[in-house]
Amino acid sequence: MTIVKHELRLNRVAFWIWSGVLAFLLAVCVFLYPEMKGEMDQMGDLFASMGSFTEAFGMDKLNFGTLIGYYAVECGNTLGLGGAFFAALTAAAALCGEERNKTAEFLLTHPVSRTRIAAEKLISVLLRMVAMNLVVFAVSAASVAAIGEEIPWKELCLLHLAHCLMTLEIAGICFGLSAFLRGGSAAVGLGVAVLFYVMNLFANITEKLSFLKYLSPFAYCDGGSIVADGKLDWPKVAIGLGIAAAAVIAAFWYYPRKDIH
Repeated sequence: MTIVKHELRLNRVAFWIWSGVLAFLLAVCVFLYPEMKGEMDQMGDLFASMGSFTEAFGMDKLNFGTLIGYYAVECGNTLGLGGAFFAALTAAAALCGEERNKTAEFLLTHPVSRTRIAAEKLISVLLRMVAMNLVVFAVSAASVAAIGEEIPWKELCLLHLAHCLMTLEIAGICFGLSAFLRGGSAAVGLGVAVLFYVMNLFANITEKLSFLKYLSPFAYCDGGSIVADGKLDWPKVAIGLGIAAAAVIAAFWYYPRKDIH
C-alpha cells in the first residue's frame, strides 16, 4: 500500500481544503435556518409558484418550512455540486497525473505492475471520497444539534449516503477517463460533473428527457424524493454504480497497454 499512502499524503492539503470548505458552507446554511425560519412559509409559497424552476430543483416535493426540507434544498445543492467537483478533479488526475507532472518515468521503472499502480490509485481516490463525506456529515449533524433542533437522523443519513454514492460514481467514471487522458484532466473532470448536473435539471423539467435520470447520479440525490419517499432510488443507484464499474474496468484494461510519454 505504498502508493496509497503516498497519494493520500501528497493530496492531503487539497483534501482538507475541499472538505473544510464544504463542511463550512453546510454549517453556515444550517446556522442561517433559525434566522430564516419565520420566513420559510412565504419562501415556500414563492418557490412553489415558479413552475419549471421549482421542478428542476425538486422543491415541489418538499416543505421548505421544515429543517429537513430547507436542508435538502440548500445544503443538498451545495454538497451535490461541491462533492461532484471534488470527485471529478481528484479522479480525473489519478492516472494521467504522472505524465502531466513528468513523474511517470520514475514510478513505472519500479518493480510494480501497472495494474497494481492503478489499483492503489483507485483505492486512494475512493478513500478520499468516503472520508470527505464523513467529515461533512459529522459537521452537518453537529451544526443541527448546535442550533437546538432535533436531528432528523433517518433523512440526514439517507441524504448523505446518496451524495456519498454520487461522489463514488463520478469518481469511478472520471478514474476510467483518466487512463485515456494525457493532460487537461481538470477540464474533462469538471465537464463530466457539470454535464451530469445539467442532465438532471433537464430530466426534472420535461418528461421527454426523463430517461436522463437513469444516467445522471444527481437523480438519486434528489432531496425532495429522498425525504418524501424515505428511501433511495436503488435501481438508479445500481445503474450508476454499474456505469462507474464499467469505466473502472476499462481503465484497468487500457492502462497496462498505454504508451506512457
